[in-house]
Amino acid sequence: MTLQYVVLFLLGYLIKEPKEPKQAWGYVPVRSNASMFWWLYYADNPTQNFTKLPLIMWLQGGPGASGCGYGNFEEIGPLDVELKPRRTTWLQAASVLFVDNPVGTGYSYVNDTLAYATDLCTVTSDMMVVLREFFKSKTEFQQIPFYIFSESYGGKMAAAIALELHKSLLDDKGLKEVTTAAKKILDAMNKKEFKLATLLWSKAEDIIEENTNGVNFYNILTQETTSKVAVASPGSEIFPFLKLFQRHVQYQNKDKLSDLMNGAIRKKLKIIPDHVKWGGQSQNVFMNMAEDFMKHAIDIVDDLLEANVNVTVYNGQLDLINCLSFLLIHLGQEAWLRKLKWPKLKKFSAQKWQALYTSPESSETAAFHKSYDNLDFFWILKAGHMVPADQGDMALKMVRIVTHQKH
Repeated sequence: MTLQYVVLFLLGYLIKEPKEPKQAWGYVPVRSNASMFWWLYYADNPTQNFTKLPLIMWLQGGPGASGCGYGNFEEIGPLDVELKPRRTTWLQAASVLFVDNPVGTGYSYVNDTLAYATDLCTVTSDMMVVLREFFKSKTEFQQIPFYIFSESYGGKMAAAIALELHKSLLDDKGLKEVTTAAKKILDAMNKKEFKLATLLWSKAEDIIEENTNGVNFYNILTQETTSKVAVASPGSEIFPFLKLFQRHVQYQNKDKLSDLMNGAIRKKLKIIPDHVKWGGQSQNVFMNMAEDFMKHAIDIVDDLLEANVNVTVYNGQLDLINCLSFLLIHLGQEAWLRKLKWPKLKKFSAQKWQALYTSPESSETAAFHKSYDNLDFFWILKAGHMVPADQGDMALKMVRIVTHQKH
């Protein structure tokens, strides 16, 4: 063996692709002309077999944002968008199941425009089909604790899915303007004019942008620097809904991620139909769910708590979009929780916030945590809407706390 050969061999070894954890993926036909895509990663822990760790299903927001894309490569999966190992991947603590839902999201697709989901009931029903098929084919997960984690609008879907599983198993001037807009939204919701409420939501966001010189809804410390151009004229009926889609779904489908999902990942998966482009139907997903967008899910959370299902709420300190959601019932996630009818709510509210740190060596507070019985609340500092992307260490620690692992 010559020295040249050894050097080449070593260089080849050093630059080889990182070893990926065990994984599986597939499609489930949930209805006629509607198919849902899922992608499973088995837990990758050096000291524990995956059978000793829980299974987490991750749901992205939007509706129409892809968990198999954004959640996977931008937040909690084993590799980042550069296909480099992620130090804070959740696979250290659990197996993770990503699902592109509702149908039409990411690699999921419909072959008929009438097959898009238009309400939470259909979204939930479709997911039940996916989960039944998943656990039927992956019997090794049938006796493993199952958790649903979600982000943004995904939280609404997660609550409804969990309940179904249980059954079957600004400055003064600007603040005044925003408050006035929020009251109009609430009035529309009370009248059950939900499509109008979504339209008014879009107008409220316009007011916030005007009063804050283009604040980034996902992290209030930054401003929106990318130009989003709607394809409809400002006077058209669909224009406000397109603006909402561009802010909250297209925002996540960054060019680099789109190139990856429609390039190398598509080739790796091998089962994506030729006519399906990752994210190609996402706008239609959002538009079809427009009337459902502003319907609250507080009653669903109440039912989950009453059924003794563990519920965790987490929120980024710098997240504006969720605060706008709950401005309808006063600012903040805590105010939303105060609307619960849960009999133990007063005892939960009386609990003191406990400071959390990313490690025993750290002296900087990374989050605050409050817990009582089967309700937990995490307030993640220095994080915007995408908590795992902004504070990966704290997000991973939260997962270990929620799933009762040593941390």
